[in-house]
Amino acid sequence: MSGGSSDSELKFGAVPEAGGVRFSVWSGAAERIWVCLFDAPYDETARHELTRDDRGVFSAFVPGAGAGTRYGFRADGPCDPAKGFWFDPAKLLMDPYALAIDWPYQYNALMAAPRWQQCDTAAMMPKAVVTALPPPLPLSPPVWREGGLVYEVAVRAFSMRHLDVPAEQRGTIAALAHPAVIAHLKRIGVGAVELMPIAAWIDERHLRPLGLHNSWGYNPVSFMVLDPRLAPGGLDELRAMVAALHEAGIGVLLDVVFNHTGESDALGPTLSLRGLDARAYYRHAPDGTLVNDTGTGNMLACDHPMVRRLVLDAMRHFVAQAGIDGFRFDLAPVLGRRPDGFDPQAPLLQEMLADPVLGSRMLIAEPWDIGPGGYQLGSFPPPFREWNDRYRDDVRRFWRGDAGMIGALATRLSGSSDIFERSGEATRAVNFIAAHDGMTLRDLVSYEHKHNKANGEDNRDGHDENLSWNNGVEGPSADPAVAANRLRDVKALLSTLFASRGAIMLTAGDEFGRTQHGNNNAYALDDKTVWLDWEGSRGTLVEHVEAMARLRAEFDMLRGVDFLTPQTAAWLREDGQPMTVSDWEDAGRRAVALVLHGENALAILVNGTGREVRFALPDRAGGWQARIDARREEENRFAVAARAVGFVASAGKGVT
Repeated sequence: MSGGSSDSELKFGAVPEAGGVRFSVWSGAAERIWVCLFDAPYDETARHELTRDDRGVFSAFVPGAGAGTRYGFRADGPCDPAKGFWFDPAKLLMDPYALAIDWPYQYNALMAAPRWQQCDTAAMMPKAVVTALPPPLPLSPPVWREGGLVYEVAVRAFSMRHLDVPAEQRGTIAALAHPAVIAHLKRIGVGAVELMPIAAWIDERHLRPLGLHNSWGYNPVSFMVLDPRLAPGGLDELRAMVAALHEAGIGVLLDVVFNHTGESDALGPTLSLRGLDARAYYRHAPDGTLVNDTGTGNMLACDHPMVRRLVLDAMRHFVAQAGIDGFRFDLAPVLGRRPDGFDPQAPLLQEMLADPVLGSRMLIAEPWDIGPGGYQLGSFPPPFREWNDRYRDDVRRFWRGDAGMIGALATRLSGSSDIFERSGEATRAVNFIAAHDGMTLRDLVSYEHKHNKANGEDNRDGHDENLSWNNGVEGPSADPAVAANRLRDVKALLSTLFASRGAIMLTAGDEFGRTQHGNNNAYALDDKTVWLDWEGSRGTLVEHVEAMARLRAEFDMLRGVDFLTPQTAAWLREDGQPMTVSDWEDAGRRAVALVLHGENALAILVNGTGREVRFALPDRAGGWQARIDARREEENRFAVAARAVGFVASAGKGVT
C-alpha cells in the first residue's frame, strides 16, 4: 500500500467522525464496493458507493450516520470461484473490522448460493454496528508469573450449571467475574484464565441438519467482535471481567483463531473476506483451489500484508480495550506459513514480537497443523511459549503403564530440554495432560476408546488413539475398587502436572473430575455433556489440587523454568543412590525420586508401580517432612502408595 495518508494513520472499519461515519475497507480485486445502512434487521435504507484509492482502500464519509448505525458491505468484481474470485453484490458482507454485531451468526445454505441465483443474504446476515470506542486503557505488564497455572475455559460450558452465578449471567463472560468463581480460581492457584474463542463464529454447515451447534467457537467470522451469545454486554462486559480478575491477581488470555474462517471450502458461505477478495485473504494453490492446511476448508494467507495487519489490529484492539494479558494461537504454524513451508522468522511472527503493545504480552503457540511440515514444536521464536504435546503423550504413556518410559517422564518433568534447550536456558513449554480437544482427565482413566456417537458422525470423528486406559471397566462402574483406582490415577496425573517445570495448563473442571462420557471431540455439544457439574467441586479431588497449588506457590523451584543441572537437582533410585545409565535404560523401572536443591529442598517421589514403594532420601540438617501422598516409615525413608506421587520437603541446606 502506498500513496495518500500513511498506512499507520489509516483506520479501517467504521470510524465515527464529526457529523457522520467514515467507512473504509480493503480489496485488491474488487471493482466496486458499497456500504449499506439498515434501520431494522432486514430493511436496507441507504446504499453508498465507496471510492477506491491507489492502495486498494475503498472509503466514503456518510453524513448523519453515527454510533449504533447498522451496516454491511457489498462488493462487485469478477466471479470465477475456480480461480478464487467470488464477487457477488447480492451477498451482504461483514466488515472485517467490525467491532460489534446485532445478533449471532446463523448458518443458512443460501449464504453459499452461486451468483447466478441472485440470492440476497441481507435478511440472514447479522449487521455490523458502528461503535465509538473509549480511550485505550493504560498499557500495563501482563498479570502472569513464570511457571504459573493456565486455566482453559469454555465460557458457556463453564458456568451454565453454577448455581452461585445469577441465572442471567450463566454461560457468559460476566460469570467469570462472580466472587464465587474468583474464589475457586484462587483456591486452585490459577495464574491466568485462557478463554476459548470468544470472537463471533458460525456453525459448520453439517451441524444444522444434525440439530447440533458449535459450542467451542473455533470457526470465526469476525476477529474483533465478541460473540453476542457469550458477551451480551459487549466490550464493557469483557473489560469489567478482566478488571475483576486482575484485582484478584489473575491474568486473562484469549484463545484466537487466525488460521481460517467460517467461510470454509468451495461449498461454504460467502460472509466477509471471501466476498471482498478471497484471492488475497486466503491461501490458494497455483490452480486457484483453496489450500486447506487447517482441515477446515480454508487457510488465511498470513504472509499477505492486509491479513497481517488485520491480525495485529485485532490483537491490539483487545489489549487496548480490555487489558488482555496474552493470546493462545490455534494452529499457530499458519501464522508463519510461507509458500515453501513454516518459517519462524516469518513477518507476522516477527511483527508481533517487535510491536510495542503485543511484544510484552504472553504469546502461546499451538505448534502444529495438518499442512506439510506442520508439526513445529520447539520451533517458534522466543519468547513464544508452546503447547507441549510431547509432555501430554509421555506422561499418559507412563501412567498407563507403558514400558521404558522413566527417562521420558524425567525429561518432561524437567522442562523438555530435548525440545526447548536449543532456544535458550529456560523451557518455553506449556505442559498439559488434557485440553478441550480430547478426553477429560477423568475419562482418560475410565475409557480405552472414544465414544462420540452424540456428534452425529457415527463415531468417526476425533482421535482414535488417546493413550487412555479404563482400569478394567469401560465407562461408568459401580465397583468401589474401580472408582478408587481411577481417583488414584487422576491424582497421580495432577501431581505430575503440578511438579513439572514451566507453565502448566489445566482445563476447567478437570480439577474436580468432569466427564464427557468418553467423547473426545465434544465441539458440537451444548448440553450437560460439556456443562461443568459444579457439585463435584466439593470433592476430595479438588482438595488435592488445592494442596498441590499451595505447594507450587510455596516452593519457587517448582515454578522454575530454567533447565535442571547437577547443582540444582538430583535423580535418585528408591535406595537413595543416584540413577545410572543402566537404571535409565531399564524398561521395567517405574519409580524415581527427583530432589530439587535449595534453601528449602523438595523431593518428588514418583511411584508408577502397582505396589507401595519405600524411598530413601539423603541426610538433611533440617530433616524431611512428608507434604503430600507420602508416609514416613523411619528417618529419611518415606512410603509412597502404588501409582502415586509423593512430595517431601526439607528446611535448611544440610547435606545433599
